[in-house]
Amino acid sequence: MIEVVFVARHGETEWNRLGRRQGQLDSPLTEDGLAQARQVAAVVSGLPVDGVFSSPLGRATATAGLCAEKLGMSVTIVEELAEVNHGQMAGLTSSEIEREFPGEMTRRAVDKYEWCFPGGESYAEVDRRSAVALWRIATYGVLRPLLVSHEMIGRMLLRNLLQVDPEVALTWDHPHDVIYRVDVASRVLSRVP
Repeated sequence: MIEVVFVARHGETEWNRLGRRQGQLDSPLTEDGLAQARQVAAVVSGLPVDGVFSSPLGRATATAGLCAEKLGMSVTIVEELAEVNHGQMAGLTSSEIEREFPGEMTRRAVDKYEWCFPGGESYAEVDRRSAVALWRIATYGVLRPLLVSHEMIGRMLLRNLLQVDPEVALTWDHPHDVIYRVDVASRVLSRVP
């Protein structure tokens, strides 16, 4: 049974810097993103991690690979750890979204959990997917896994682990250089210094 889960986000990407929504598209890590990933890996090397699991997207696997190398482990890809599918909005900036989908982001704000990206996913769907990801990871028999994923699905991973309301989880941010620790039995969330 999993005791502790460490959740990390990939380093900054070119599209993060440009304000483009990536979703399940990908862009490479920036120099800052590589530095963030190396910093996360350095911190992870001192943690009692017994398995490294990653989203299949390149920005996450690049970050997870650095972590696994420091730990002397390999990376296990879990498809369900992929970021929220942004559908037709993937690759667009906020101003491009407003031009192509007028008023849609205002509608999203009314019910962020159930609202669905056109041609993509809702947080509610990703919430269910994140529960499947956690179940899959538990089948590996690990006690203290590191999950390397993305900000949006990361909210739902933490929501499932902590059993909090979705509205609470949707307010959380996950900076690129932060590792969260969840003590599963006590449902306590902390940042790893």
